Amino acid sequence: MRTERIYIYHTNDMHSHFTNWPGISGELKRRRREHESRGESMLLFDMGDHIDRFHPFTEATKGRGNVELLNECGYDAVTIGNNEGITLSKEDLSSLYSSARFDCLICNLLDERGKIPAWAKPYRFFETLCGTKIGVIGVTVSYDRFYSQLGWKTVEPFEALAQWVPTVRELADIVIVLSHLGLSEDERMAAEFPGIDLILGGHTHHVLEKGKRVSGCLLCSTGKYGQHVGRVELIYSPEEKRLLEKKATLLPADRFPSAIDGTDFERDLQEKGKLLLNRPVAFLPKRLETDWFRETELNRMLCEGLTEWCSADASFINAGILLDDLPEGLITEYDIHRICPHPINPCTVRLTGSQLKEVVSQLKEDQYSSLELKGFGFRGKVFGTIIYDQIETKGTGEALKIRIGGKDLEPERLYTIATVDVFVIARFYPLLVRAEKQFFLPEFIRDVLRRVLESRYPLPAVSG
Repeated sequence: MRTERIYIYHTNDMHSHFTNWPGISGELKRRRREHESRGESMLLFDMGDHIDRFHPFTEATKGRGNVELLNECGYDAVTIGNNEGITLSKEDLSSLYSSARFDCLICNLLDERGKIPAWAKPYRFFETLCGTKIGVIGVTVSYDRFYSQLGWKTVEPFEALAQWVPTVRELADIVIVLSHLGLSEDERMAAEFPGIDLILGGHTHHVLEKGKRVSGCLLCSTGKYGQHVGRVELIYSPEEKRLLEKKATLLPADRFPSAIDGTDFERDLQEKGKLLLNRPVAFLPKRLETDWFRETELNRMLCEGLTEWCSADASFINAGILLDDLPEGLITEYDIHRICPHPINPCTVRLTGSQLKEVVSQLKEDQYSSLELKGFGFRGKVFGTIIYDQIETKGTGEALKIRIGGKDLEPERLYTIATVDVFVIARFYPLLVRAEKQFFLPEFIRDVLRRVLESRYPLPAVSG
């Protein structure tokens, strides 16, 4: 019986960690040449969150530099993750793939007309050298509250899959889903849609050494940060029209030979980003220091700016949001990005006075100040102490007294309190998670810092 071997390579959740990229790119191009020389078909996919605006190269190019890296490597298709979807403005996402030499597949994101946007497709068919038809669908996590504020509409992923999987299954010999939903949702997808042969996953950064089988479907994920490249070998019988075998493996990226040293490559991209972000913003007459464990002029200034930005009654931030000092003299966009690289948005919560007292009481316990926080958009080292604006406290526990904007706290009054979205996403403070909230998108907290610096320390006027 004649069979065909098909090789699928995949990456996910690079998050703009480029140290292993030269090895990944070189190895994937080498393998494509090798497979082609043997008359074997190869496809290469990415499952999203390739970009992360913590990196100056990604920030400066709004992710288009990442797309060029994907082009150069020879990707066949990608789907988007939440970093592509909700950390870019609508305009920037709409132009992100304008120079892509691959397709962006996403079946559950719509434009304002309720249509798949022009830069994306819900699915695509690929044909192997032996004529086997592979249908590939893309799907991403539907953070509808964020997407809607940016001018997009999302469809619940399983509702969209219910629409598209039967359509693709009817016309394809093999069905693959590029998923940025996370492992538990991929498991559910495999159980609910028997028409899917292979799910390549991302979002939750799971490492599946040999894949995972659920209801006959093979699930794969490579972890994060380019630590691995996934490889799937499919053996298909054109005569019987069925898959005979599916085998998944992970290839450690740090073992790939590379023509370019990864550290040098990363350093070069850092320098390119720095050069592109070298636009003057402000001029400081003195050094502004920050400290993760005490209030300083710089972190207090950011907190004050946040109150104004959000038109709030008061605000609080964690001091760890600022990673370093700002030097005396000219301050550029790169300087601001360097000390505040997080893809974190300003937000407000609505709390009664009594609820606010409970939150402030918890904040004053300072239990998270030394926490080495990972995720939730935070790209710093430690959480840091709490910095307040328009919130004065005296005493602790039941004896705690609070003044808001110079006036005694009113237990029944509703207050609008500004903060950063980490506080309402991470489940450190349950009252904040449950509170009525408003997110400010696509602005990041560094945009607040930029505006404060521009207004308080304007650039010198150019004479003549």
